[in-house]
Amino acid sequence: MKTIHVALLGLGTVGSGTFEVIMERQKDVFVHKVGADILVKTILVRHPDKYRSVVPDGVQLTADINDVLNDPAIDIVVEVMGGIEPAKTYILQALAAGKSVVSANKDLIAVAGREIYAAAAKAGKDFMFEAAAMGAIPIVHPLMEGLSANHIQEIVGIMNGTTNYILSKMAAEGWSYDQALTEATRLGYAEADPTADVEGYDAGRKVAILANLAFHCPAVFDDVYIEGITKVSAVDIAFASRFGYVIKLLGIADQQEDGVALRVYPALIDKSHPLASVNDSFNAAFVRGDAVDEAMFYGRGAGKLPTASAVVGDVIDIARNIVCGCEGRLGDNTFASCHFLPIDEVKSSFFVRLSVKDTSGVLAQIGQAFGDADVSIAQVVQDTIADSDLADLVIITHAVKERNFRRALAAVLATDVVQAEESVIRVYGDVR
Repeated sequence: MKTIHVALLGLGTVGSGTFEVIMERQKDVFVHKVGADILVKTILVRHPDKYRSVVPDGVQLTADINDVLNDPAIDIVVEVMGGIEPAKTYILQALAAGKSVVSANKDLIAVAGREIYAAAAKAGKDFMFEAAAMGAIPIVHPLMEGLSANHIQEIVGIMNGTTNYILSKMAAEGWSYDQALTEATRLGYAEADPTADVEGYDAGRKVAILANLAFHCPAVFDDVYIEGITKVSAVDIAFASRFGYVIKLLGIADQQEDGVALRVYPALIDKSHPLASVNDSFNAAFVRGDAVDEAMFYGRGAGKLPTASAVVGDVIDIARNIVCGCEGRLGDNTFASCHFLPIDEVKSSFFVRLSVKDTSGVLAQIGQAFGDADVSIAQVVQDTIADSDLADLVIITHAVKERNFRRALAAVLATDVVQAEESVIRVYGDVR
């Protein structure tokens, strides 16, 4: 019976979870699932002595990548060290050395995925990265295999658990952004520096990765337009609810008339949409294809064992390919060329909250300014602000290209009845 040997690059949160799943949780069933045993043979860490007390004697600890690259017994390299370098170099070296690779590194794959896919195809080896897209939620393999009979039209998802927890608590408890972030930090959902999450960068990397798979084009992180949630207020959430919406940080990749649009931003989404009920730290991806119509994938997007679940799932897939002699069967998925739309060319509806003078004729002036710029208004609500001669005026527009909306908004702000622009948030989907 063949034994398939694995090397781990890194033994942090995900690495230790991966080691646990391979060496403890699944060790007795690999022979039935794969037709071979799977064992971790070598672990690359910076300071091997630090880990000797927690790693069994039969597993080699090393600080030298050559102990992995030059060992012919190692079949699969699992990169869970994070960062761009030296992870990229190690992955490319492992593929060139005839080893298949699994990675959970969304930062790297979002900027250098195509180079790695091409290297794997050239070597005739597998490169799998399920955990890099949405953690434990299976979306990479469905797009590459189960949904491969489709022309994918859209992927929209809640792709970051930290921001979803914050917005969920703001909606359910009436908390401010700062209150919700403080609680998310206390519970461990938010890092000490939450910038990558709350500014949308984490979700943006996932959008780039999924766009590669959905549209077969070489999307990278810089192709994604990104806005975070730091400007979303409890007032915005309350008004959105009155219109029948909730506010979520959405990652969206879709085919529009003139090209592919990739973006991450807070958006109003109708309460009837399945994504609207995805709360707390859960994530989900909603996919539309020409044959499948609609499908949704839901679950925990992060965490030690959930992420390890996706990593080891890839290890099992590669091990099966090794047993059957068919490594590299998926090849390079990025065979198409795409035109990525700048945000000015992307169509969307908009939620606009303005502070205006509480006098007659205000709505007429604002409606005229929007109309002159060919922006159609779908819904309006006006509330007097207590102890003030001002009112909150909230408008939802019909879909319009961003550049046209911005031109219209500038004209609105130039009128003498508008005191301030309080917020502008896009609306996902068709407005009522």
